[in-house]
Amino acid sequence: MSVAEEADTLIVGAGAAGLSAASELVSNGHDVMLLEARERLGGRILTDRTTLGPVPVELGAEFIHGESSILLGWLKAAKDVAIDASRERWVAHSGKLRRADQQLRELKRIFSRLSAPDRDTSFAEFLQRRRRSVPPAVRQLACMIVEGFDAADVSRISAREVLEEWSGPAAADGPTFRPARGYDTLIESMRHALRADRATLKFGTIVRAVTWRKGRVTIEAERHGESVRVQVARAIVTLPLGVLQLPAASPNSIRFTPELRSKRKALMHLASGPAMKVVMNFARPFWAELHESRYREAAFFFAPKAAFPTFWTSLPFRTSLLVAWCAGPNADRLADKSENEIIASVMDSLRAVFGRRNYLSLLENISWHDWQRDPFSCGAYSYVLAQGAGARRSLARPVDDTLFFAGEACDTGGEAATVGGALKSGVRAAQQVLESVAG
Repeated sequence: MSVAEEADTLIVGAGAAGLSAASELVSNGHDVMLLEARERLGGRILTDRTTLGPVPVELGAEFIHGESSILLGWLKAAKDVAIDASRERWVAHSGKLRRADQQLRELKRIFSRLSAPDRDTSFAEFLQRRRRSVPPAVRQLACMIVEGFDAADVSRISAREVLEEWSGPAAADGPTFRPARGYDTLIESMRHALRADRATLKFGTIVRAVTWRKGRVTIEAERHGESVRVQVARAIVTLPLGVLQLPAASPNSIRFTPELRSKRKALMHLASGPAMKVVMNFARPFWAELHESRYREAAFFFAPKAAFPTFWTSLPFRTSLLVAWCAGPNADRLADKSENEIIASVMDSLRAVFGRRNYLSLLENISWHDWQRDPFSCGAYSYVLAQGAGARRSLARPVDDTLFFAGEACDTGGEAATVGGALKSGVRAAQQVLESVAG
């Protein structure tokens, strides 16, 4: 059975970017329809409430890097606040934990003296060419930060982009916050802010094909085994970069007819970084008890050589939760592992940080999500490849005032790869629609 539906402006995806775009259009008197492949809102925001823990368990986006004005505005509308998660950072070195502050300061001092390459290269090549200026320990820390924070491969990511990011407000060592009540509270607030008579949400609707010409878009999709066709004047595409980059032969790819040739170069110069996040609840916060409570105020622990090189606590809330994070090549190496193998890798990484102990005996429950295996994400978030300057701006550019693009990969205001960037891109795409309609 085929169901035909019509709308004025259609939005593909009901994550942060899609909801932001819908809010902007609805507030300007436009009717919208959102098609979401999942049976939930949020996209790469995934808050797990099933564990009934003392704080929300975030399996996707968790932090606010820097002071994103648009994100803080939506938090205020949701009657929530951003709490400061910046505390001590410790790094494992030669079997011992040391405060990371000095190493991070040394890294920033050294890199502040290095000029960006005249011809953009990968970050790995940049480090190799400046090996006399950057000591081995600093190079190792720099690579760990890029792989973990950017979910990137240092042999592919643009050196210029890394250096620019490190000097900006969303740098890895910058102020770090998290929504006090969880990211899903923000998403639900955005949903409730949409007028029901102007915004229609369709869950479980998997877009398969987009056929377009100037002023007309036809969407072919599946909803619970039923074929769905939607015809609109224009569409905002908020698909994750990894989905847009799927080869045509992939079962989850979306066919654009005609092909988006104007986006081909941009898609070739961006990458979607893999990431795996494991959230563990222990019988007690054992790390806060070690070495006469030396790590009681620790927010982050780093073990550069471990499979999961980054751990963080729930501070300022004192709980027994500990998050294990791996991204970039580390996540790639775990892509085909079983759950038992992943848990074993986490335990080995814990031993690299805290020493040899039986951590499994303290573990009460565990939740995890592999974002590169997620068929509706195909990766965590985006980064720019070497010589990819302008790729984000090119991806964000409308096509024939008919197809518009939003999502963290399309942000051009310095917040790409973040929830704030996704929100800003949604507003920008909606404003482009409004300008097109007015014109």
